[in-house]
Amino acid sequence: MKIAVIGYSGAGKSTLARVLGERYGIPVLHFDTVQFTPNWQERDWAEAHQLVREFMEQPSWVLDGNYTKFEYERRLSEADRIIILDFPRLICFARAWRRFFTFHGKTRPDMADGCLEKMDPAFMWWILWKGRTRKKQKEFQQVAEKYPAKTVILHNQRDIDRYLEGLSC
Repeated sequence: MKIAVIGYSGAGKSTLARVLGERYGIPVLHFDTVQFTPNWQERDWAEAHQLVREFMEQPSWVLDGNYTKFEYERRLSEADRIIILDFPRLICFARAWRRFFTFHGKTRPDMADGCLEKMDPAFMWWILWKGRTRKKQKEFQQVAEKYPAKTVILHNQRDIDRYLEGLSC
């Protein structure tokens, strides 16, 4: 089983990816751990690319994150299931705040070591506006149109819960 989880920041991609990995007993790669090294430093592009390519050689995986620079077309093509989290911006913002308070001063399990959870104005702007451009909306729509048989679009937590209830392992 190969699963790609994409969607808006704060929607719950990492949590869903972790749950799916546990449910199916397959490895999960959170792209935030590939992109960043301690203290929010960006990893060398060639090294990051190699990490993703090596991970994708496994027979089963869950990939968490948009990161179009990391084998995006390949992962969508190879995935047995593509899950798009298309949550409303205010819900994403509220979930990101909750995550911030839960992990404030700590590193989330799905983040690179030494990257302490933060909620700064740039990230707030990203969640509410910059990460929700028409281009991004169109990208998700094109994924759903290109891979209709294997794409699931979830709009809220209730949709996630129903989707997980319907899974056969």
